[in-house]
This record gives sequence, structure tokens and C-alpha cells, in this order.
Amino acid sequence: MTRSMRLAMHGFALLCLGVGCSTNPATGDKQFNAISEQREISLGNQSAPEFKKQLGGEIPSQTIRDYVRAIGHKLAAVSERPNLPWSFTVVDSKVLNAFALPGGHVFISRGMLEKLSDEAMLAAVLGHEAGHTTAKHIGQQMTRQATLAIGLVALGTAAQVTDEDYLRYLGMGAQMGGGMLLLKFSRDEEHQSDILGVRYLARAGYDPYGMVRVLEVLADAAAEAGSGPSMFSTHPDPASRIKKTASKIAHHHGPPGSNDHWIVNVEAFRTNVLEELAKLPPPKHNP
Repeated sequence: MTRSMRLAMHGFALLCLGVGCSTNPATGDKQFNAISEQREISLGNQSAPEFKKQLGGEIPSQTIRDYVRAIGHKLAAVSERPNLPWSFTVVDSKVLNAFALPGGHVFISRGMLEKLSDEAMLAAVLGHEAGHTTAKHIGQQMTRQATLAIGLVALGTAAQVTDEDYLRYLGMGAQMGGGMLLLKFSRDEEHQSDILGVRYLARAGYDPYGMVRVLEVLADAAAEAGSGPSMFSTHPDPASRIKKTASKIAHHHGPPGSNDHWIVNVEAFRTNVLEELAKLPPPKHNP
């Protein structure tokens, strides 16, 4: 850990002592977050159109858009933040990617959809990104990045950071390299979002092992991608998360195939996504 990171962590500890930390209902963690929910929603609303534009706009298939949106809202409804103005957008990008912006904006790329094979896997991707939102990882990252860079942590004045500062650290106004946010989640945050995604899968009736299948796809893609632009800058080391996630699922829900009531929906995914993708022209965003 660098000296600046140690100072940042010390500063956040002091802020918690001074103004108090709230307990996150999704994770049970004590958190200091300078970004209110209202501001979080505002930042997401400001940044979402530009991210969508730079990633090719929405995919030109109403069937796919409606299908993904319906599954996303099903998961959001069973999360700890059901009242956020959630949105689930499929961007017309070849890049393998999925990410969340503040306030409930979740994006998944056409390139990601092409790698999936059933509805439970799609729900797993959306549930993982919803987990970043319910865990407030994005607000935590933005608070740390902005306050550390501007030197406000030690002063305890993080709330004075402007919207422009937060948007800059989110990645607005910069070349995003295929949609990669400047904010990068830690391995612990990624695993926490995996487990929250599993929670939402199970609550919504989906096969929780859909998350493991997604991580296996990402591990294979990471091996093929090498160091090229991909989602792995912000979603690191999927291979190391597979074992931990599978173990957690087995502990709570039994081994794979032990419950034949879980929703998988191979055929529905094929009809609503894969067959629709085959009809489309090449993606607009293909760096």
C-alpha cells in the first residue's frame, strides 16, 4: 500500500469518527460516503448519455433491449436498493464489457451478450453490476479518488468536491478505452459483487451457478485477450474468483444440479438474444 493510500485510509477513519459512518444494508460494512443518494443519481444521469454514445449507442434490437431490461428490473426489485431509478442498457459495442454507473445505471455490451448461453448467465452479469451499486462501491471509489487527488481527506471536507471532479474520476471527458472506467475495483470488491449477484439470482429464482459460468467465460476471454483493452482492467482476475464463488454457492444452495427448479432458460435466451444478434449489422463500436 502506498503512502498516499495509507493517508487516504487514515483520513477516512477520522471522517468516520468525526461525522459517523452508515452501515450498508447489502454488505453490513461500515462506510463513509460523501456522495448522497440524490447526488449519486444526478451523477449517473449526467454521465450515462456520454458513455452510451461512446460505446455505439443502444443496440438496434427492441427485443434484446426489452428482454435485458425486464431481467435487470427483476433483479433490482429483490436488491437492497429497489427504489433507485434503475436502468439496464445494451450498448452496440463489440468490446466484452459490463459496468455500472452511479444511481442504478447498468450497461452490458453486445460483445458480452455474444459470450453468454442462457438467461441465468445474463442475470448473473446484471446482478454483479447491481451488486456494485447496492454495495456503494462506485460512490466509495469516487469519494476516495477525488478527495485523495484534491487533498481534502485530511481536512474532512470531502463533501466540497464538485460534480465536475467526480465526473472526471468516473471517466467523463477522457478516452475511455472501450468503456473502461477510470475507477478500478479491488479483488475484494469484485468478489463481494459476485456474492451479492448470487444473492439476487437466488432471490429471483435463477440458477446461482450462472455466476460461475460467467466467471468461467471471463477467465477464458482474459486468457485470450492478453493485455489488450477489455473489461478486465475494472473486473480483475476472474479465474481467482471462480473457486471462492462456487464454494459459497455450494454452501448455501448445494452442488450444481441439486435444484431443478432454478431458472436457466437456454431457449428463451437463444430466441430473444442470440437469434436477434444474428440479424443485426456489425456493431457500431468495434475498436
